[in-house]
Amino acid sequence: MTEKGERRNYLATLGKDFPSGLVVFLVALPLCLGIALASGAPLFAGIITGVVGGVVVAWLSGSQLSVSGPAAGLTVIVLNGIEALQTYEAFLLAVVLAGVLQLVLGFLKAGVIGLYFPSSVIKGMLAAIGLILILKQIPHFMGADDDFFGEMRFFQPDGRTTFSEIGHAFSAINLGALMIGAISLAILIGWDTKALKKYKFFKLVPGALVVVLLSIALNELFKASFPGLVVGAQHLVSLPVIGSVSELGQELRFPDLSAFANPQLYVVAFTIAIVASLETLLSVEAIDKLDPHKRRTPNNRELMAQGVGNITAGLIGGLPMTAVIVRGSANVASGAESKMSAFIHGLFLLLSVLFLASFLNLIPLSALAAVLLVVGFKLTKPVLYKTQLRLGHEQFIPFIVTILAILFTDLLVGICVGLAVGVFYILKANYKSPYFFHKEEHREREIIRIKLSEHVSFLNKASIVLTLDHMPRNSHVIIDGENSEYIDYDVLEAIQTFKKTAHERNIQVELINIKDVAVLDLH
Repeated sequence: MTEKGERRNYLATLGKDFPSGLVVFLVALPLCLGIALASGAPLFAGIITGVVGGVVVAWLSGSQLSVSGPAAGLTVIVLNGIEALQTYEAFLLAVVLAGVLQLVLGFLKAGVIGLYFPSSVIKGMLAAIGLILILKQIPHFMGADDDFFGEMRFFQPDGRTTFSEIGHAFSAINLGALMIGAISLAILIGWDTKALKKYKFFKLVPGALVVVLLSIALNELFKASFPGLVVGAQHLVSLPVIGSVSELGQELRFPDLSAFANPQLYVVAFTIAIVASLETLLSVEAIDKLDPHKRRTPNNRELMAQGVGNITAGLIGGLPMTAVIVRGSANVASGAESKMSAFIHGLFLLLSVLFLASFLNLIPLSALAAVLLVVGFKLTKPVLYKTQLRLGHEQFIPFIVTILAILFTDLLVGICVGLAVGVFYILKANYKSPYFFHKEEHREREIIRIKLSEHVSFLNKASIVLTLDHMPRNSHVIIDGENSEYIDYDVLEAIQTFKKTAHERNIQVELINIKDVAVLDLH
């Protein structure tokens, strides 16, 4: 599509992208602040990364619906990185170098790794994120939120777990926050019903915006008439208030170039680049699955876009970024059509810092928690579990293992566990189908014909070796590779080894179109 055509398309979908961008901004704002807080970085650093993710990366990325920003999965890496490099400014240099490494990975076409994650694992990841969102937002929803808004790990820094935190929340309920949360949730559920969607107003105005404005109004009402229900500052959005451009300049931090001499810098940069790249590839793969139009994101272009984003964020004091599933799924759930939505979210983050901080600091976190509860439910609907179960255990087991592993560890560890189970079933499937087996009875000896398939990879080696090991004594075995375009070297070696030792069982071996390879012999 031409640049002019793309522009026209973005303008045509602005009616859906603008409200979606607003919803994503409302979700992203406390996440940016919470992740910065948990990372031991300046609060403003999270906002910078959110702005760069929306304003810069959105246009460089090939994804229409993913949204980039600071990620909860990087908090431990950032915390440890700042500690190892001793200053935040030295850490910023590591973020810039990580961005350069991502650019290199993109140019080397390393993004292809994103295509090797099984569908069952990606769906499991989405369902797990949905469950985590629900479980993690319950304390915020009840106004008992001791943890930061972006906390996603099972084992928390305060020694509690996701489940024990919910138990604690029931003993520390803030009635005003709970009332605002419950009213917000009821509005959001009603807003999505078919009965209301018939009216134009409910199609054009995002329910999340109504919820946010109403939550502020309710808390102001509590202040005026019901002091016992007032939601305190610790349960509200907490954005740094910047009064002028000069104050904005004072909030910016810049990389310390003297850190180039510190060997630890390169370890931190490499760690950020690899983890951020993996999380990004997983996120865009997941968002592509949620996209109603099923558009594919070019992975290598995504890595390069993230690289530019991290270089930019690092140069002006931001945290490292990834494509983030929570923001992306909120974007899809809000009806976004194009990357204009992510850009609008970035603009709102920028404007919020410059002009709206005092107003946004009136938003109760319980209202935003209600928004994320709805997003979480959409990601982990019961129908998803039923569909995976109907597909058979080869799809359901990797799916459910991925969910449990992410729920009780973190995103990357959980994905690795799910991937291992998924690969086991892939190997098992490959074990079954590398050849056609035909047996003929003859007076002299049994004739067994093994016709190899078109593509025989090393994954098929185990199946072929076991089949050859079980060939009956005194038989005539014909291995036919006439229809094979590719036979892996390991498989060829296994066939030649069988041919060399078959005489010990009085098996006659005939090879058709099977290349001869050297077999290791130590005698």
